Amino acid sequence: MQNTPTSHARRWWVLVTVSVSQLMVALDSTVINIALPRAQVDLNFSVANRQWLITAYALAFGSLMFLGGRLSDLWGRRTSLMVGLVGFALASAVGGAASSFTVLVCARAAQGVFGALLAPAALAALTLTFREPHERAKAFSIFGAVGGSGAAIGLLLGGALTQWASWRWCLTINLFFAALSLIGVVLFVERGRGERAIHLDLVGTMLVSAGLFAVVFGLGHAVTTGWGNFDTWFSLGVGTVLVALFVGWQKRSSFPLLPLRIVANRTRGGSLIALYVTNIGMFGLSLFLAYYLQNTLGYSPMKTGLLFLPLVASLAFSASLASARLLALVGPRPLVPVGMLLGMMGMILFTKLPADADYLGHVMPGLIVTGLGLGLIYAPATASATAGVEPRDAGAASAMVNTVQQIGGSVGTATLNTIAVISYRRALTCHPVGATSACVTGTAATLHGYAVAFWWAAGFFGVGALVTFFLLESGVPEPEGELVALN
Repeated sequence: MQNTPTSHARRWWVLVTVSVSQLMVALDSTVINIALPRAQVDLNFSVANRQWLITAYALAFGSLMFLGGRLSDLWGRRTSLMVGLVGFALASAVGGAASSFTVLVCARAAQGVFGALLAPAALAALTLTFREPHERAKAFSIFGAVGGSGAAIGLLLGGALTQWASWRWCLTINLFFAALSLIGVVLFVERGRGERAIHLDLVGTMLVSAGLFAVVFGLGHAVTTGWGNFDTWFSLGVGTVLVALFVGWQKRSSFPLLPLRIVANRTRGGSLIALYVTNIGMFGLSLFLAYYLQNTLGYSPMKTGLLFLPLVASLAFSASLASARLLALVGPRPLVPVGMLLGMMGMILFTKLPADADYLGHVMPGLIVTGLGLGLIYAPATASATAGVEPRDAGAASAMVNTVQQIGGSVGTATLNTIAVISYRRALTCHPVGATSACVTGTAATLHGYAVAFWWAAGFFGVGALVTFFLLESGVPEPEGELVALN
């Protein structure tokens, strides 16, 4: 009898395969961050231009995600994974060998293009492979732990490669991940054909791609110019209008890029909100804590990466043990709100960071609490956001999950960074005290900016806890089922 992809062993090999590809895509959002100073020296580009090495990836990734998800439905998960992996590897090789800033930026954009095809296909393959509730809970717990800790692992890997080898290895290392995952795709992912009934919605593709591009560009622009810049708000406004037009078009289109039946579910909507809010906090945490450990405490890039390990370990523990055992029994409703509350507590702990912190007493507790919370969110929310989706919509639903996370990360980086900068500048202002004036030092002002940003992140998690508690439905979502189509 031929070994089918639904056999027990083969299902778990599919999980390993897509988890490796998900890790590669997730860590590439941060792995280049620590390497930027060395790359800037080698390629001689300006401080103002270095943000494009991060933004180029996010722009291509975020704006093309829905197209990538629908191509996954059209071509089939196996073909999409293979094309995405090969393309991502080639783009990484070009970036690692780049001799100029322009080549490096183009390579990062190409990574985002193929990542937009790869990420939805990986999640769709997992969604269609695991149907039994207990196995599904375990599989998504592992997948969620890998994806959720990807940003922190990227900082660790980027620090190690930059310090011990070269910044170029932060890109070239993807050849190893891609080759490993490609072997798994060839051996274990089913050779299914795409859905013949699916046609590409060209109008919807142009509207959503341009809209998401404008939104992500505006958020990235806010990081460097602030929220008072006209171009920032113009880009955000145009993006919002185009996304609204896209939603209206999806109601009329015969072959919608994002069938609205996918989001017509309370639990799915609540899960998407949870992932959005969580990525705001996660990206804000990785940004400020990396700066704090290196610039304030003076740690090396390698040590900074290593000090994120408690976050990764606690997230993996929470996702793989607690979520795996509880999700199939109680569903996402009790888990996600509790995870949000833990995330809020972790952010509050980080508001107390001093200039001469004791890592064990001031930093690690917040990392552990936050990691435990994130593990209770990522796995249940990802599983619930894709439960009950018809096979023909698996790619589109997976694209929705990835898009929400990508936009959440962009919002978190732009919003929290702007809040920190504004708070820093206000703290530097001297205030009259009697006949003299009291001025705050640069370090104290920086820490004040971090604290205000962490309070805002805590507020996002608090609101997320309330919203998900009331929006998520009780019980375990059905792994399969017919969805009601919207007129």
